[in-house]
Amino acid sequence: MEQRKGLVLIFVASVLFSLGGLLIKVIPWQALTINSWRCGISVCMLLLFAKLTHHELKLTPGVWAGAAAMCLTVSSYALANKLTTAANTILIQFTCPVFVILFLWAFFHEKPKKLDIITCLVVFGGIACFFLDGLSAGNLLGNFVALISGIGYAWVFLMNKIPGGDPLYSTILGHAMCVLIGLPSVAKETEYSGQIVLCAILMGIFQLGLAYICFTTGIRTAPPVSASLVSGIEPILNPVLVAIVVGESLSGLALLGGAIVFISIMVYNVLTSKFENTKKEHAKI
Repeated sequence: MEQRKGLVLIFVASVLFSLGGLLIKVIPWQALTINSWRCGISVCMLLLFAKLTHHELKLTPGVWAGAAAMCLTVSSYALANKLTTAANTILIQFTCPVFVILFLWAFFHEKPKKLDIITCLVVFGGIACFFLDGLSAGNLLGNFVALISGIGYAWVFLMNKIPGGDPLYSTILGHAMCVLIGLPSVAKETEYSGQIVLCAILMGIFQLGLAYICFTTGIRTAPPVSASLVSGIEPILNPVLVAIVVGESLSGLALLGGAIVFISIMVYNVLTSKFENTKKEHAKI
C-alpha cells in the first residue's frame, strides 16, 4: 500500500514536471536565469514543507551527493531545452530508468536480469537515433546535455538508497546550488514584463516546488526502477503541450528514437510488474 501511494505521488509529480518544456520555451530568458528563478521559489516552498512536517536537516555526505545529482539534473534539463527541442530533451532524459538499472548494478550490487540488459540495449539504440538526427539538425550539443540530465535524474531516483541520503534536503540543497549558479545570468537579464515574471513564478510553484514535494515524499516508499518508469507520463505530455502552444515538433528520425525509448521502457514496466505479481502469488501458495 505504501509503495502504491508513493508511485501515485511520483505520477502527480511527473504531470507537474511536464509543464517545464513549455514554460522554458515561452520565457525569453537564458536557461540558467529561468533555472535560478524557479529553484529559488522551490527552495522556499520545500523549506516550508520541511518545517510543517518537522523534517530535521542532517548534512551527511549522502545528502550532498543527492544535492549534486539534483543540481546537475535540473540545470542540464533547462539548458537542453534551450539548445534542442523540448521533445528531444524529455525523451532523452527519459532514458534514466536504464541508468538506474546500471547504477544499481555498479554501485549497489543488484545484478540486472536478462530483461534489464535487453531493455538497456534497445534504449541505447533509441538514443543513437537522437544523436544521428542531432548531427543533421544542429541539436547535437542539446541532445548531449539532455543525456547528462538523464544520468543525473537516475541518481535522483536513487537518493533514498544512498547511505545517509535524504531526498527532501538533497532537493533543497540542489535547488539552492542552482540559484547561486544562475545569479550571474539573472543579473544580465533586462526583460521583466509582468507576463514573463508570472510564468517564472508559476513555474517555480507548480513545475518545481509542488512537484518536488510530491516527488520527495513518493520516492521514500516507491521502488527506484518502478518510480522512474511511472514517470513515463512526462515525455508524453511535455512535447504535446509544446507542440500545441509553440508548434515545435519531432523530426522523423527523432520520432523513431523517441518511440523506441518510450515503448521499450513501457514494455519493460509491464513485464516487470507481471513478474513481480506472479512471484507474490507463488509466495502465498
